[in-house]
Amino acid sequence: MIAGVLGKKLGMAEIFTEDGECVPVTVLHAGPCTVLQVRSTEKDGYQAVQLGFEDKKRHRANKPETGHVKKANAEPKKFIGEVPWDGEDEVELGQSIGVEVFEGVKYVDVTGKSKGHGFTGVVRRHHFAGGPATHGQGNRHRSPGSIGQSSYPSRVFKGMRMPGHMGVEKNTARNLIIVKIDPETNTIAVKGAVPGHNGSYITIRRAKAQRKGVMHKNQ
Repeated sequence: MIAGVLGKKLGMAEIFTEDGECVPVTVLHAGPCTVLQVRSTEKDGYQAVQLGFEDKKRHRANKPETGHVKKANAEPKKFIGEVPWDGEDEVELGQSIGVEVFEGVKYVDVTGKSKGHGFTGVVRRHHFAGGPATHGQGNRHRSPGSIGQSSYPSRVFKGMRMPGHMGVEKNTARNLIIVKIDPETNTIAVKGAVPGHNGSYITIRRAKAQRKGVMHKNQ
């Protein structure tokens, strides 16, 4: 069974359950995806399926991209990624994969790139408390303070928490509960937030813990 699909984050909404409870959800466009390549243990050392999501105009694709999708008789894709595959069911090049892979699934892991925040200080980036507002402090309330060493080692250690670029990093929200699946529109609503801005590409997979059968009883 293919463990997931590629998609796009559409945005957040609210869904009311039968009990009248308001559940905050993130609506995801899950597929349809086209199978571009099948990875096998004999040839590649592992089992997976390479999927393509959203067609790209041919004049915007280079020759390697066009040649790669030609084997699957498909159009160039804007987003290409791999998802796990157990090798049990038969998968063919050019096959369409949609939200139906999540039938009977309760939890999913969603991977995407976090929102970019540009160059930020230590208070926002690392949640520093900042300096006191008294005792002669001027404009250094959000300063990180001293980071230097004494005569030995006379350098700043690697990994020191300092100001810098924040965001645009690969993040995974794990064990999100599926609230609603709509096969007609290939959308899925999951409880909670998903990394990335609206319209960003994401990878949706059956929860890793659920695939291994180690989900907690209270989940």
